[in-house]
Amino acid sequence: MGRLVLIILAAALMLVLIGAADEGSKTDPVGYTPTQPIAYSHKTHLALGLKCSGCHAMRDAEADGGFTMGFPKEAFCMSCHSSIKRDSPEIAKVAKAAADKKSVEWKRVYRLMPIVWFSHAVHVQDGRIECGTCHGDMASMAVTSKARILNMKDCMDCHAERRAPNGCDTCHASE
Repeated sequence: MGRLVLIILAAALMLVLIGAADEGSKTDPVGYTPTQPIAYSHKTHLALGLKCSGCHAMRDAEADGGFTMGFPKEAFCMSCHSSIKRDSPEIAKVAKAAADKKSVEWKRVYRLMPIVWFSHAVHVQDGRIECGTCHGDMASMAVTSKARILNMKDCMDCHAERRAPNGCDTCHASE
């Protein structure tokens, strides 16, 4: 009887893992390019020597565990654009948002399943993983689009390659 229960549990676990490995079908596809409220080119800005972390600062790593890399404040953009391309209609939108102290409502290109615990601080700072590993070659993108599906298999393969912890509770809360 105990052996039958173990077989049933193992079969159920396999079905869950197979379903989780196919989670890419439940997220936006590669090439997903949402229409943004302001035309922005990573290609242009990175060619000027800007770094990802210069604009996408780690949100309060102590408060949220470094989960999110934020969008830049509009006033930060205007520190350059008050004198560069200030006649551009797109820059005018940023200037208005900065003056109104309102955030631009950028549309996220990458989203993880809600059951996934992910910390940019752990991966970028501690693991020294380059942004492009997950987000693709942003320096070649005039318009940001999804470069790859981030699913459980990809993450587990990456963890295995780097000999990082790979147990269920590494990425999935056990509470």
